[in-house]
Amino acid sequence: MQYFNECKTIEEVKATYKTLAKQHHPDCGGDTATMQAINTEYAFACAKILKGENLNAEETDEQIRLSEEYRKVIEQIINLAGIVIEVVGHWIWVTGATFPVRKQLKAAGMFFAPKKVAWYYRAEAYKTKGGKKTLDEIREKYGSEKINAKYQGRRTLN
Repeated sequence: MQYFNECKTIEEVKATYKTLAKQHHPDCGGDTATMQAINTEYAFACAKILKGENLNAEETDEQIRLSEEYRKVIEQIINLAGIVIEVVGHWIWVTGATFPVRKQLKAAGMFFAPKKVAWYYRAEAYKTKGGKKTLDEIREKYGSEKINAKYQGRRTLN
C-alpha cells in the first residue's frame, strides 16, 4: 500500500496516520484489514525515520514501542463522547465529561489525577512522583496537541 513513502519526519508520519485513520478506521466506516495494514506501515515508517536520526537499535525500538503503546490507548478512548484528548509531552491527558466514561478510561490503562481533575496515561519510563504543577503549567512547559474533535456526533482524529 505504501501510505508513508513521502514522509521524511516523524511529524509527517503522524499527520499521515491521523488522516488515514479518519478515512479507514472501522469506527468511521472503514474496514479492519485496511486499518491493520496502515498500523503495520506506520510502525515501519517510524522505524525507518528513527534509524535515520542516529538512534541506536535499542532507542529506535523504544520509540516504536511507545508510539504503538500510546496509539493503542488512544484507539480505546477516541470514540468516547464528551472528552478531550491531548498529548502533552510524553503523557496523554483526558479532560471534559469524563465521569460517565470513567470505567472505559480505567480499562484503557488511564489513571485519575484528582488535583488536576483529569485522567492521564504515561509509559512506565515517564513515571514521576507527586507532580505539583497544574495541567495548564504542564501544557505551557511541554506544549499540547489535541488529537480529537467532535465530528458528526462521533470522535475522530484531527
